[in-house]
Amino acid sequence: IGCCDWLTWMGIAVVTGLAQGFSITVSHAFGTHDKSNVQKCISALVVNAIISTVVLLAIIYPLLPRILVLLKTPVDILDRALAYTHVIYIGLFATMFYNALASILRAFGNSKTPLHAMIIASICNLGLDVLFVMGLEWGIIGAGVATVIAQILAGCFCLYHVLKLKEYMPTSICKDVTYYKNQFRLGIPMALQNVLISIGGMVLTSAVNRYGTYFLAGFTAMNKLYGVLEISAVSYGYAMVTYTGQNYGAHRYDRIKSGVKKVVLLSLATSILISIILWIFGPFFLSCFISKTSQGANEAMTYGLNFLRCLTVFLPILYMLHAYRSTIQGLSNAFIPMVSGLFELMMRISGALVLPIFFGKSGLYPVEVLAWVGAVVILIPSYYHMERNFQNVS
Repeated sequence: IGCCDWLTWMGIAVVTGLAQGFSITVSHAFGTHDKSNVQKCISALVVNAIISTVVLLAIIYPLLPRILVLLKTPVDILDRALAYTHVIYIGLFATMFYNALASILRAFGNSKTPLHAMIIASICNLGLDVLFVMGLEWGIIGAGVATVIAQILAGCFCLYHVLKLKEYMPTSICKDVTYYKNQFRLGIPMALQNVLISIGGMVLTSAVNRYGTYFLAGFTAMNKLYGVLEISAVSYGYAMVTYTGQNYGAHRYDRIKSGVKKVVLLSLATSILISIILWIFGPFFLSCFISKTSQGANEAMTYGLNFLRCLTVFLPILYMLHAYRSTIQGLSNAFIPMVSGLFELMMRISGALVLPIFFGKSGLYPVEVLAWVGAVVILIPSYYHMERNFQNVS
């Protein structure tokens, strides 16, 4: 699972980026209180979600074996890594099912239901992991199947709540091509942005794979905690896309400015708190993913802790990245976030290829931080340039 983390993340992130981009038009329409416009946006979103997932699978699925080989995946785990990747990619229909519906709910300002859906999915995922992996002994395929089923359950939970928005539900398929074009104009750059980030991550994984199983184990354990590092930043980002999109549609630029100031302060406070907690309790959390009785456990733990502490020191940068990128996306500008993703890619690849030449495996520890820096140097100046162009509307 660890050696194909970035590859599986790419498929999930592309689907998530598309769904989030498509839903920006829904939040704009909801901000103007135009029910007919909202209905057409939702109809177009559903059609675009289905088409884009089919196209994505048709392109990527046949290439998965070759990509894993290019990533220098160790031969002894290649078959299992491929099996897991196949399951996750087939399950992208379930991932889009959840993300499309969750994005619609967030566009209406409802972020609680997607949260509740993921809590339910996480509990079910844990239970199914135990059943499939330990009980039925399906191994790594069982872990993948458990993830997909959990996504389906989360999607069904969101669907139940979306259908309650009866007055906004479309009664027919939208036939206006403009709606489809506008959604792809926003969704495709956000998906490409995530592809760029994923490519950089795969290059980093390839560099990590060169230093052996124990180094990979430490890196993988740290990656499992990466979600904990980033989870609040992603949540603030989802909130800002919706908040900015609704107020942009209503021409309330004053509220956008105020919202950005508040989310920046929240992001700084949250990231510092998480950094302190993980700096102190990092060894304990890493031990949840590295068995102390395993061969090379101490070595893997040292590597994982070095990775983790490097990230925690600079965590506020990651939180600024999400805050400003999501705000710009809510302003219907998907180009600048995509450019920031390109800079993120360049920094991640440069760091992964160059730093080990001078510092050996230790040079890989700060690569992720360099990628964050590459993104924020584009995003922060760009947002304040856009802010200066706001027209004050009372």
